[in-house]
Amino acid sequence: MQFVPRPTKDNAIAQLLCCCALAVAPQISAVEQPPAAPLALAQAWIAREFQPSTLTSDQQLAELSWFIKAAAPYRGMTIRVISENIGTHVYESNVLARAFSEITGISVVHEITGEDDVVKKLQTQMQTGLPIYDAYINDSDFIGAHFRMGKTLVLSDYMAGEGRAVTLPSLDLADFMGLRFTSGPDGKLYQLPDQQFANLYWYRQDWFSRPELQQAFKQRYGYALGVPQNWTAYEDIAEFFSVHVRELDGQRVWGHMDYGSHDPSLGWRFSDAWLGLAGVGDKGLPNGLPVDDWGIRVDNCHPVGASMGRGGALDSPAAIYAMTKYKDWLDKYAPPEARKMTFSSSAEWVPKGQIAQQIFWYTAFVPDLLKPGGPLSNTDGSARWRVAPSPVGAYWQDGMKSGYQDVGSWTLLKNTAPDRQAAAWLYAQFTVAKTLSLRKTLVGLTPIRISDVQSAAMTEQAPRLGGLVEFYRSHARDVWTPTGTNVPDYATLAPLWWQELGPLVDGRQTVASSLHTLASKMDLGLARIAESGDMQQCAPQISEPKGAAFWLAEPGAPVPKTNESPAGQTLNYRESINKWQ
Repeated sequence: MQFVPRPTKDNAIAQLLCCCALAVAPQISAVEQPPAAPLALAQAWIAREFQPSTLTSDQQLAELSWFIKAAAPYRGMTIRVISENIGTHVYESNVLARAFSEITGISVVHEITGEDDVVKKLQTQMQTGLPIYDAYINDSDFIGAHFRMGKTLVLSDYMAGEGRAVTLPSLDLADFMGLRFTSGPDGKLYQLPDQQFANLYWYRQDWFSRPELQQAFKQRYGYALGVPQNWTAYEDIAEFFSVHVRELDGQRVWGHMDYGSHDPSLGWRFSDAWLGLAGVGDKGLPNGLPVDDWGIRVDNCHPVGASMGRGGALDSPAAIYAMTKYKDWLDKYAPPEARKMTFSSSAEWVPKGQIAQQIFWYTAFVPDLLKPGGPLSNTDGSARWRVAPSPVGAYWQDGMKSGYQDVGSWTLLKNTAPDRQAAAWLYAQFTVAKTLSLRKTLVGLTPIRISDVQSAAMTEQAPRLGGLVEFYRSHARDVWTPTGTNVPDYATLAPLWWQELGPLVDGRQTVASSLHTLASKMDLGLARIAESGDMQQCAPQISEPKGAAFWLAEPGAPVPKTNESPAGQTLNYRESINKWQ
């Protein structure tokens, strides 16, 4: 099916920024030619590495020729950038940094580390002003801080002003899928998407298609074994495989996979829209307003509280429901080892071929499933598994966000020296340029450009990618969204999730008491952010508590307790992904 982009706010932002960038950026001259040696190196890289591409070889060479000329004032410089440890960034560090250095003469030290370490170093540079790195690939979850604190380089302003000579004419911002997620409420662009991956439902389509399993499930639960549309159906399927099927093809199987180690990654498990999937928060995209999927309420752009007493929803009935389901499923239907696993160690289980489904599965792990001859691939290379729309909880309503999407984005700080800023901006654009973006997408499977996901190369790869291409060719890519601008300082507030909910996992605290403590500490954290004076605009303004009863009687979030056990509902795979359209 031919995809035609919808006329969304995202497109409008992209078109405005694109026109601005093209108006001020220098055009590639047909007369001026770069030095012969760098040009020959560019041609060599195009031939041996940067294929396939949505550009012709001549267009690729023209784009790389522009980089050679724009980088001339900075030849001999060494810049330092940092990103988290995922396959896409490893490719950038090992391959693209070397290509950029050879072609432009600007050396790049592209450091790979843990996400937590990236956050700490970015936070340190923002707080101290020390020039630690020249650029960061930082999750767009930080957009609430970037637009409030005034320490991040505003890219839309930079491209139109000081950075006009180093802004790629063919950058084509309208081609990026995630600009809405990296723009502030002021409409300005603060970060440039480098990679993105979604949190989707994953399942073994080959197992779900077995007639004997279909018959047994229908007989036991009264409806078809298929892609679950709600949490009731997901729970039934988890019970079916873990308790009743138990063994397939000579091995123990499980109907659910998760993790529960008291570790920073436990925080991502919840803050990455788990409460939003349950129905915590209000309707609205990319995040609910006035209450978002963290349960934080804003008044205009000012966060006023997360607890129900202040109009938030972090300790609401919907949040208690979400965390109760997480713990019940972990205890009953996941491998016993999962309780001690982290985000990274739990990811090793799906490729083993013992998991029937996972409600909270990141598509960044797709490359791990593609090993020839493995338990998850057919002999022709096609996938035995599929990704599909995430089932939603009992409080979820149409118009709410449908899941989480990570958008790792190039982020530059104002305190970086202008020449280093320019050189880093050149490298950032190089890693997302059309010359090589399709090749990078095929390596890491974390696409950022519409042109890449619509390419013939992605059509060819679709059968082995289990629905990933269909997801990114659909409207779903707009409604699976990152943390939004209600969160004023992600680095400060995010640790509260794992610190306060860890005791819930091992049974030291009840769900309700853990969430009440978390909501209270989130309120306190918002108040401290307000007192710090770090926010130049839209700082938190903590409201006076009116009590949970007052807010539960008001329209919107938080909402009173509802029927948390609706009838299970499933669809077949084709019907389920049609919902993405």
